[in-house]
Amino acid sequence: MKRLDIRNMALIAVMTALMCIFGPMSIPIGAVPFSLTPLLVYLAAYILGMRNGTVAYLIYLLIGFVGVPVMSGYSGGPAKILGPTGGYLMAFILMALMTGFVVERFYRNIPLQAVVMFVALIICYAAGTAWFVGQTKMALSKALAVCVYPFVPLDCIKLGLAIIIGRPVRERLHGFLQARSAASLA
Repeated sequence: MKRLDIRNMALIAVMTALMCIFGPMSIPIGAVPFSLTPLLVYLAAYILGMRNGTVAYLIYLLIGFVGVPVMSGYSGGPAKILGPTGGYLMAFILMALMTGFVVERFYRNIPLQAVVMFVALIICYAAGTAWFVGQTKMALSKALAVCVYPFVPLDCIKLGLAIIIGRPVRERLHGFLQARSAASLA
């Protein structure tokens, strides 16, 4: 297992800070707001990898759980995480794991990355919508119309943006970190 050095901790902190800054910015379009969280989760996992990207999201989730208003609509607390949209927030953990895994193992295979990231999104929709239905007792067909269908095109754009933004950032960041590591060994 890779050691968590100060550089990795700093990168996790920066990504968590970005989630805390941009995560609350949302557009309420119904029961589930449009937010940048899926993009941020994808970027965290894409840039930092499976472990560190997931840790960044888990820290963000914990910050929100204790009541800091970092979730959509500048909300937070246990009621947000355990409320109707909490299933999506929890499913983002799996999204980060899957995205980070495919990027680490198959970095050169962009089509495979896109497919796995889309499958992770579908799993997120399924888990989040199941949780939403359980919380609200809304019919599944109506829940899909409210919680999934309006978001598919936007979330696919976020997926594409994560690949477009994440690749060069990851390459430059990892090149910088390797150069810094080599310089410290000299």
